[in-house]
Amino acid sequence: MEHMAYQHWKTETDDAGITWLCLDTADASANVLSSSVLTELNELLNPIRESPPRGLVIWSGKERSFVMGADIKEFGSIQSPERAYEVVRLTQQLFAQIEDLGCPTVAAINGVCLGGGLELAMACDYRIVFAGDKKVLGLPEVKLGLHPGFGGTVRAIRICGVRAGMQLMLTGNSITAAKGKSIGLVDKITSADHWRRDAAEFIAKSPPRQRASFIDRLLNSALLRPTLRNTLIKQVRSKARKDHYPAPYAIIANWARYGASEDTGYEAEARSFADLMCSNTSRNLVRVFLLQARLKGQGNKTTSRIEHVHVVGAGVMGGDIAAWCALRGHTVTLQDREQQYIDPAIERAGKLFAKRVRDDEKRAATAARLQADVNGDGVARADLVIEAIYENLEAKHKLYETLQDAMKPGALLATNTSSIRLEDLRTVLREPTRFIGLHFFNPVALLPLVEVIRCDDTDQDALDIGFAFTKAIGKLPLECASSPGFVVNRILAPYMAEAMHLADEGVALVEIDRAAEAFGMPVGPVELADSVGLDVALHVSKVLGAATNRPIPGGLEKMVADGLLGRKSGQGYYRWSEGKAVKPTTVGSDVPDDIEDRLILPMVNEAVACLYDGVVTDSDLLDAGVIFGTGFAPFRGGPINYAKERGTTAVVMRLNTLSKAYGDRFEPHTGWSDL
Repeated sequence: MEHMAYQHWKTETDDAGITWLCLDTADASANVLSSSVLTELNELLNPIRESPPRGLVIWSGKERSFVMGADIKEFGSIQSPERAYEVVRLTQQLFAQIEDLGCPTVAAINGVCLGGGLELAMACDYRIVFAGDKKVLGLPEVKLGLHPGFGGTVRAIRICGVRAGMQLMLTGNSITAAKGKSIGLVDKITSADHWRRDAAEFIAKSPPRQRASFIDRLLNSALLRPTLRNTLIKQVRSKARKDHYPAPYAIIANWARYGASEDTGYEAEARSFADLMCSNTSRNLVRVFLLQARLKGQGNKTTSRIEHVHVVGAGVMGGDIAAWCALRGHTVTLQDREQQYIDPAIERAGKLFAKRVRDDEKRAATAARLQADVNGDGVARADLVIEAIYENLEAKHKLYETLQDAMKPGALLATNTSSIRLEDLRTVLREPTRFIGLHFFNPVALLPLVEVIRCDDTDQDALDIGFAFTKAIGKLPLECASSPGFVVNRILAPYMAEAMHLADEGVALVEIDRAAEAFGMPVGPVELADSVGLDVALHVSKVLGAATNRPIPGGLEKMVADGLLGRKSGQGYYRWSEGKAVKPTTVGSDVPDDIEDRLILPMVNEAVACLYDGVVTDSDLLDAGVIFGTGFAPFRGGPINYAKERGTTAVVMRLNTLSKAYGDRFEPHTGWSDL
């Protein structure tokens, strides 16, 4: 065999004349297509092009992944669409060389293969993928405000057809190897033992390459593209507005115009990608992606393993935390005063497992990991005890006194409190510095953030266990200092309160929600208040109102007293039917010109206050927490980033104007001077 050495690639040619090209990115746990990786690939393709081997197999030297995609960290250094176009065009041409080699080519995919990695694989004649039920194949660029840029918008449609190819690109969701096989993206499902043999067989037999079905080729015709284009736009419009997220619309427009043509499609893709890459939306979404990695990077490695979790309190939060922990592989015991309080939580858990675990055997095993435990026998065995009872200081104190006597040495006690300071909660504990907050959000299965709460003297080891546990259950931890409302509730409170003020002034509820959604919030503040429960909103308003001297919105107390609690009671600000708000379609009220600023700037002002008070250590982490905890328009990059892009001076001036018009609640916080 011949060997050639590069920094990132290893190449060898065997006795049968097949060249095996291994990507093993230096000093990295996963392969990414950085500029240096692509430069080396270009160099080593030169001799292969001039004297093609019998076949070429591209494989990965990393254990469970093929290629994670392009190196996103390099995106920030590209400042102009012209430069972006040059970079993308060069990579397209490099992949075209692989496609046009004078020999059969195989991508052997041993795990995660995303974005540019899948585009590289699609440039090969055949794709063999290791068997497994994980979703490993995907084109997630749309989640970064982009679309595939290395030829993927053309090849996905030519290989899989319009229907499957468009779904891959427009949703950005990953698929399993089996799904890849069913849509023609994967030629064969292989294994760790047989992949070399299977790759060699494809090279020896050189069967016809996968191409779209006859129906999909028909749908790709100039005659039918306009009709399908309208259907696709309608689909996308129900999920994202064009002014907020232009990428899916660009995918559809390019396809409708060029029909994934090999003559014109690549050039159009490169131009479109370059424009998107330099847009604010993409810059901010890439920023959010990198911030997500920062949240995951918090904390030090810990040897403590959390296997058994005991949750006290089987209400909506406690029950759903218990179900989620069981879903993610933990043994969980769930305690409440009587079995009747635990039963609804077990029933809800069953629905979650039915939705998330397709395999019957695995679903039964998941359900078996969650056990009702009225007597609290699980406390003695648990590595982590999470208290999730109602917000009452005396009740929590009484519980902690019994828990600490039963817990095993080294086990960790955490609270899911949303409003009580940890300093007040821990006064009865023998080891107060090992007590932390793990504040989840409702609905637990959907919201990715968990606030990990500490006091000034909390043991770092206890925090590290909290971080590790949060990451192990697939959530994003945000370290917060113990203070009223922590970050998410504190920032949402003035936003929701202002919505109530607008409602009291006679602005139609649906118009208030529309204004927030037009800014980019996932749901409006009125619907949000109804969703979390008006009793919860009132409780948080009282706690934060006392801490920040903010008035409680007028009608809220009366609604709670009348039992109008929102979604859970079927009536709040809106009527609720089958879990959805029933909103009036015709609205006659006047909408104030300043409605957007009145809703959004109190959140931004409160974010500055959080930063000033040291609740979170820096503005990037704060932005990340607010995006993942409140859904704050991701394409705006978080409240602090939004203020900087708009101009901090302009925002402060606007707050002053609003303060003169509506009162002290808009007074700019002193922390603005630090920004």
